[in-house]
Formats: sequence, structure tokens, C-alpha cells
Amino acid sequence: MVFAARPEGFDAPGLAELRPERLGADDAGLLLGAYGLAPALRERVLAESGGNPLALREFAAAAPEGGRGEPLPVADRVLAAFRAQIAVLPERTQLMLLLTAAAGSAHVEANPSGSPTSHGPSGSSGSRGSSRGPSGSSGLSGIAGSSRSSGSFGGFGQEGRDLRAVLVAGREFGAGLDDLQPAERAALIRVTGAGIAFRHPLIATAAYRGMPMARRMAAHRALAGAADDPDTRALHLSLVTIAPDQETAAELVAAAERARLRTACAAAAHLYRQAAHLTPDQDERAVRLAEAATLALSAGDVDLAADLAEQTRALTSAGPAPATAARVRAAVELERGDAGDAAAILVEAAGTAPVDVAAGMLRTAADYAWFAGMPDIVEVAADRLESLGRPDPAARGMAALISGDHSEGVRLLTTAAREEGGPRMRAVHLGWIVGDDAAALARAAEEVAMCRRYGLVGALPDALQALAQIQVVAGLHRDAEASVAEAAAIARDTGLRRRAGQLDTVLARIAAIEGDEERCLELTRHSTATGRVAADTMLSLLDLGLGRPQEALDRLLAARQGPGGHAGVLMGATGDLVEAAVRVGAPEAAREPLRALREWSAAGGQPWALSMAERCLALLTDDEAHFARAVQLHEGTSRPFERARTELLYGEWLRRERRRADARGLLGSALETFERLRARPWAERARAELRIAGGSAATPAAADLLDRLTPQELQVVRLAADGASSREIAAKLFLSPRTVEYHLYKAYPKLGVSSRRELIRLTLA
Repeated sequence: MVFAARPEGFDAPGLAELRPERLGADDAGLLLGAYGLAPALRERVLAESGGNPLALREFAAAAPEGGRGEPLPVADRVLAAFRAQIAVLPERTQLMLLLTAAAGSAHVEANPSGSPTSHGPSGSSGSRGSSRGPSGSSGLSGIAGSSRSSGSFGGFGQEGRDLRAVLVAGREFGAGLDDLQPAERAALIRVTGAGIAFRHPLIATAAYRGMPMARRMAAHRALAGAADDPDTRALHLSLVTIAPDQETAAELVAAAERARLRTACAAAAHLYRQAAHLTPDQDERAVRLAEAATLALSAGDVDLAADLAEQTRALTSAGPAPATAARVRAAVELERGDAGDAAAILVEAAGTAPVDVAAGMLRTAADYAWFAGMPDIVEVAADRLESLGRPDPAARGMAALISGDHSEGVRLLTTAAREEGGPRMRAVHLGWIVGDDAAALARAAEEVAMCRRYGLVGALPDALQALAQIQVVAGLHRDAEASVAEAAAIARDTGLRRRAGQLDTVLARIAAIEGDEERCLELTRHSTATGRVAADTMLSLLDLGLGRPQEALDRLLAARQGPGGHAGVLMGATGDLVEAAVRVGAPEAAREPLRALREWSAAGGQPWALSMAERCLALLTDDEAHFARAVQLHEGTSRPFERARTELLYGEWLRRERRRADARGLLGSALETFERLRARPWAERARAELRIAGGSAATPAAADLLDRLTPQELQVVRLAADGASSREIAAKLFLSPRTVEYHLYKAYPKLGVSSRRELIRLTLA
């Protein structure tokens, strides 16, 4: 028989006792997964539950109705037992419990300083930790992390509630430290020098919700007077201010700005939202709602950002607020997978915005329209920027590329990408369009580092996706998978559900190179309209590698005729199109795409692009000079897969010309690269050619050491090999130091090392 009892237990001499620990971050996050909570609310439930499974479930079920700064609500049936224990206590003891509960909830909202927790050994997602902002304060999401006690007592953190504030506030009601003793004897709380901790998270809820509203408001008023920091004071005041009040609203705005400075974006969004509700002037209220929407977006809470932006739009059509709301609405549409609607929102709103604001909106609209395959909006944005006296070389360059003027388009985009002081992510995307891999990779890495440094969780998935795209073409497949895995985890935790389809398209190229048809089809099956062209290029590469050139050609020709026919990814796939056309005996289908590639590559001057153009010319003209030139241009370029394909095609040509000795070196080099990239169908083709050429086709190389690591193990190992401490790695990757150590523990035997010192000596290419 098994007997279950509350922590105070019952007398049972001779029976063994088992006291289950509270849930860790990973298991708590797994339990919450079914509730679909918004990011900030999810963090709050994790923090307030203290790892208690019942509290997690009850808070999650009732949380959407909970007010900020007060304990989350729970069904009365669950609280009945705790309320009964509290009801028999002296009145002043009940009052002190109310003050303790109210103090703890406000502390969670105003002071985000929990310890970071993250994806741990189970691989499930828990509460994300925080990076350190400019002030050194922590706060990725702005809500306290989930420091959890594994003993009998827990609550809002290991330190518990602020004992000083509770005692100072209690004086107003004639209550003090002695009045806490009955609750201690009843094992409802524990009082130490560090603070007051509730035995069970739901006791705090029962102590708070069991009191009348007037008594709760009095408690918050007393705690506001006792607060020793302005943020806590502002939050308590907001809970007792019913009518609009400019003074309280101003205090909340000041608290929001302090939260913004410590990169606590979710807390800042909440405080601005509270301030807006208490702001008497309608236009000023709209401005504050728009700020709340912007900060919610930065925190990754897309649904809340959309709701606040709509509230802003309903309030006013004048002043700066509508433009800010339009930018948020557009960003939300982009995250939901509709770049076309995002561009249209910005173009429309720019018509009533101040000139400088309108110019920024039109530049962003041009970028969105480019990726959405909407050339008309790109043209409109470029024209309107010029009419405003704010000509934009990037918008005009994209318009030129769409119209077929590749020389002018690449020239303008290259100039724009190299401008200092502009948005780094725009420079990344422009570098990607013109094929400047080195610049795009450097800028993307800088953007990822900046997002980590300042806790910009809403922007991090986009930066990681851009980084992963470039890592794939650079042959850094395992690094790309690690970047995608992190971006996907953040997107899942913050509700960016559509981001998963975009990230899958990045991984689809790796699957296509590896010849993994099942995985490639699965990864491209749910691609968004914006990512359809990219998905088509992945599938055509898969077809080509698996010996289906006609399917590859048909797919690429159809993509070029569609709305995204101008996309840069299609320019990069010209080599696939030309090879497929030659193999099916339809060289005429490749002539116009090759003409565009030659013009585009000549304007950009990127060696890999010039080499691809030469390779295509060699296939169409059967002229060795073009093959030789292609191989020469590829030396030292950033796209090893394309280099190996050039070597393979040239080696095949030489073998057909009976120059087997010349062919063997090229084919051997191609085979080595294909094996390193795990490009199975291409490696088999190179191996077969090498055998025919009289070379020694060695057995496939052993798997790379790094291939044995999971994506997160790879990230941790790379940083550790650079000399970073576990705490430094934890801050960069939003992990706990304990999780970092776990990943290192799992990685060491896979790499054949036993310490950091040995790891640093490894060459992790």
C-alpha cells in the first residue's frame, strides 16, 4: 500500500518515507506544454508555481484571467483546504499572510532576477533564462526566472518574500513579526533572515484571494509606502488606482524605461500597458500602448503585440502612435508568414506618418515585398522614397533586379549593404541577395551576438535563421543545424509558430544535399508562401542529385515564372538549372537564366558566382577553358559544395576526353568534399567516376567527430573550446550553468576527451 500525505505528514512508525522533489524547469515546461500559454504568462506560471505540479496545472488553467502584480487565480475547490487552515488563524496573522502574498507577486513583476533555466537533459523546453543587459541586470523576458526550491518550502524564489517590506507595511495595521508565528506553527510559512517562504504556492493564492477586495487594495497601498525601490512602489500603486491618474501613470512609465534599460522587455511592456490604462489623455494613452506593443514584440509575445497594436489603432489616427502600431502589426504579419500583408500595412500607414518615420516604413516595406515576391510594392516604395526626398539605394536596387537590370541592381544593393550605421539585419539580407557570403556571415554573427547580449528574444530567431542560411552554403552544416535548433526552441517558447516552417526550409537544403528524400519532402511540405520559391530550389537540388534532371528543370523553370522569380535564391540555383537542362538535352531552356547569371555575377564580382557562370558556360559550350577558369575561381571560395560540383563536372569531362590522369585529382578532391558534407548521391557519383578513371575509390570516410554531437552540444563545445566558462556559455545560449555542464559531460566521450583542457586542444573546424 502507498499512503499519500501533505508535507506535514502523519505518524506512521516503521513506514519508509519518500518526499518527491519539486519539478525542475524542463519537466515543468513539459507539463505546461499542453496549455498554449503566451510567453510572459508561461514564465509567470513557472515562477509562481515553484515547481509544484498541482500549482502548475491550476495556475495554467486559470492564468489568463489573472491580474498582474497579484497572485494568479485558482479554482475555489482547490483552495478550500488551504483557506480552511488560514481561517482559523488570528486576524492579524491572516493580514500578515495577505501582505506576504501581495509582496511576492509584485516582486516577481517588478524585479526580474531569477536564475536562468533552459533546455536541460530531457531536451524539453523550460523557462528560458536571461542574458545580461547593459546594466548587468538579468531579464530576457522580463519575468522572474524559476529558481525553485526542491525542499518542502518554495514559492516565488528561493529567497521568498521581502520580510522588511512586509513588516513595515504591517505596522499600518498594528501587526508585526510575532503575528507570523501562528502561521509558522501551522507549517504554512517559513520565516528566515532572507525572507518569508510559503510551504505551497497555492497557500499564497488562498491567503490573497480569500480576502475582500478592499482589504487587498489596502495591503498594496501599505506595501507601496513600504517599498524601497520605485519599480515595486509603482506596481503596487497601479493595483490601487482605479481611475486614470497621471502621476501614477508617470511612475509606471519611469519603471518601464528602467526595465527597458535592463532588457526586461516583457516587464517593460506590462508596465507601459498599465501606464496606458491610467493615462487620462487619449493621444498619450495611444503612445504608451504603442510602446507596450513594441516591447511585447521584442519579448517575442506576438499575440500580445498584435492585440496592443490593434488597441492603439482604435484609439487614434493622429500623432506618432499609429505609425508605431503599424510597424508592430507588420512585424506580426511577417512572423505569421505573410510578408505581403506586412508590406501593404507599412505602405498604407506611411502615407500619414512624418517624413522620417515614413521613410523607414517604406524601406522596410520594400524588403518585405521583395521576399514576398511582390514587385509592384517594391517599385511603389522606391518611388515614394524618392518623392519624399529620401532615396534608398536598396529599394531602388531591388526594383532594378526585378525589372531585369542586374548590373544596376547589384551595384546599388552592394553599396547599401556596405553602409555603416544601418540596420544590421537589412545588411545581412542584402548581402545574401547579392551573394556576398563573407559579409553576410559576419553581420549575421554580429546580430546574433547582439541579440544574446541584450536579451532581444523576439529578434533572435530571425537572426539565427539568417545565420543558418549562410552557414549551410558555407558547408557548416552541423553549425547550421545548431542555429536552427536554437531558433526553433525560442520560436516555440515564445509562440512564433510560423517560424518553424521557415526554419525547416533551411534544413531542407542540407537534406537535399545529403539525398535524404523523405526528410527533404517533410521539411518543405509546410513551407509558407514566402518560402515556396526557396523550397522549390531545395527540391530541385534533391531531384538533380537523385538522377531526376527533368523534374529538377521543370520545377526551376516554373519557379522562375512565378511571383518570386526575381528571388536571389533562384539566381544561386542557376547552376542546377543549367546542369539539368544539359542532361535532358534542352540547352535552350538554360540560355536566358545563364545570361542573367553572367550579368549578375559580373556586377557583384563574387568568386563563387563567377565560377558558377563559367561552369555553366562550360556545360553549354563544351569548352575546357571555361571549366579551368571555374576551378581557378573556386579556389578559396566560401561554397565548398559548389566547388566540389565544379570539380566533379570537370573531372567527368576530362574522363570522357580520356585524360584520366588529369581527371583523378579533381574527382578525388570532389569526393573528399562530398563525403565531408555527407552528400551521399554526389559522393557515389564521384566515386564511380573515379573508379572508371582508374583511381582508388577509398571507402567512405569515418564520420566527423562533430557529427556525433547534438546541435546544442555542438554550440556548447565550440564556446568551451574557445575558453568560455560555463557561466559565460550559459549567458550566451540562455542556458543554466548546470545544463552547460551536462552537455559537456555528454560530449566529452563522443569527442574522445575528458576535460576542457583536452577540448581546447582539439581542432573544431
